Amino acid sequence: MPNYQAVTKSAHAHLRWKRYDSYAFASMDAVAPLVMQELPKACMTLPIAFVAQDDKFIPVAVQGLHPGQNLFVAPDGRWLGGYIPAIYRSYPFALANAENDQLVLCVDADSGLLSDSEGEPFFDEQGQPSQPVKDVLNFLQQVQANRTLTARLCAALAAEGLIQPWSITLETEEGEKTVQGLYRIDEAAFNALQGEALYRIHQAGALPLVYCQLLSMQHLHMLGKLTAAHARVKAQSQPATRAGELDLDFLNNHGTISFRPH
Repeated sequence: MPNYQAVTKSAHAHLRWKRYDSYAFASMDAVAPLVMQELPKACMTLPIAFVAQDDKFIPVAVQGLHPGQNLFVAPDGRWLGGYIPAIYRSYPFALANAENDQLVLCVDADSGLLSDSEGEPFFDEQGQPSQPVKDVLNFLQQVQANRTLTARLCAALAAEGLIQPWSITLETEEGEKTVQGLYRIDEAAFNALQGEALYRIHQAGALPLVYCQLLSMQHLHMLGKLTAAHARVKAQSQPATRAGELDLDFLNNHGTISFRPH
């Protein structure tokens, strides 16, 4: 588990932080929260669902078939999908709520990315946050603002009865795998919307969320294929290498996965 601590001059003025070069920190995330701004790109390569959190719904990327498993992280730490959720792109930083309900910038003290001499400084010579830290904070603030918008859109869909339970069953080389606790758009109920109800969804700006979730469902088969690929590597009893011991040819079968650097 991450050990997030507030970034302060007293604790971090003498430290530096290195940018991550592995997604091993995300290897146990079966789902990853998404915000509306990233859904048009995420839905092109990742299956998207909703989860219930504090009596509300939030969209998530479905990354594994059971808790503690992220199939999109290779054994060597590579990200295997064509889109990387925003929540991972700011690591080792995150925003957390302080006692006064203010959001504060935190860093994972156990990330292995903090150093006395290597990487970016936390603070400049004037004792102000360095530009790289400011850039990370700005990114996180944008994501947080969009998270508020996303919650409002999900609430609008739930109010019209458009979010329903979704039990996913996939055939894998290890047999049937069932995923519980997810939700999806009720496509039949959405298609039956008329008049004022459809207008309310449109006015709320929630139509793109509907279309993105429905479109993303085509990528569910990728979870079964990734499960098989990971199982083959495990059966070899040796780590995967950059040369490709993890057979990922199937990822390009339908042109849905890109290995271009981000």
